[in-house]
Amino acid sequence: MRLIKMICTSALFFSFTLANAQDDLMKELDSVPKEKQVASSAFKALQVCNMQSTKMTSKNEWYFLVSHRFGDLKEGINNFFGLDNALTKLGGIYGVTEWLSLGLSRHTYNKTYEATIKYRFANQMEEGFPFTIVGYNTMDINSSDFDKAIYPNFKDSNRLAYSSQLIISRKFSDAISIEVNPVYIHKNLYDLQPGTEKIDQYILGFGGRCKVSKRISFNLEYAARLNPVENDVYHNPLTAGFDIETGGHVFQLVFSSSQPMNDVAYFTNTTGKWNGGSIYFGFNMYRAF
Repeated sequence: MRLIKMICTSALFFSFTLANAQDDLMKELDSVPKEKQVASSAFKALQVCNMQSTKMTSKNEWYFLVSHRFGDLKEGINNFFGLDNALTKLGGIYGVTEWLSLGLSRHTYNKTYEATIKYRFANQMEEGFPFTIVGYNTMDINSSDFDKAIYPNFKDSNRLAYSSQLIISRKFSDAISIEVNPVYIHKNLYDLQPGTEKIDQYILGFGGRCKVSKRISFNLEYAARLNPVENDVYHNPLTAGFDIETGGHVFQLVFSSSQPMNDVAYFTNTTGKWNGGSIYFGFNMYRAF
């Protein structure tokens, strides 16, 4: 009988000790700081429509890009709804690291070559920092022919134009994302007509994405020029479009008041308008390797 009591007492003591040890272990685990998780990308594509988004390429990932903007839709059948005078952009983007990518593209518009660099400063965290911040810079080379009679003092450096952008986005939910994009544009050569352009221009862009189904989202972007000129012949670009996810890739359909796709011309030389002006339909197509 005494032996049975000793066994029962020992079992109770062991169970109590084990329970306390488990409680202490759980408390220690709870006290260990949890690793903060990076929020998933605010945008599915590298661009909202024309503007860059805060999405980056992965390390050692190659993207081949084809963008197309057809002619003015309002001309209707006269130019076969824009098919007769389209602009094309062909390019490649390489992810050097998870936070840095380099790109090069060629545009039909002014036979422009555009070199780009994109780099991430910060990620939006699921708990913690509320924004993703990305820098983006472009350098354009206008390779078209220049009439020396019109430009008697023309230099090769006049072919260059630059943009510097700071893109700040926030993903509010799986369906809604917003970004703000301050932009600085510098041109070594600009319109000769007095009062139509400035050598330095400042722009504030806005972009958003709204998911409407499992594979489709509606995107919208607008850029306001902050120091417009007196005799303004250009307009603030407004673009709407759709992201269509197909097999891990995103195909974008775009309706824009701008036909040119290089950043400098898009932000400062938009000639179309949604309220009675020209509208250009097109697409962006990326292929990852």
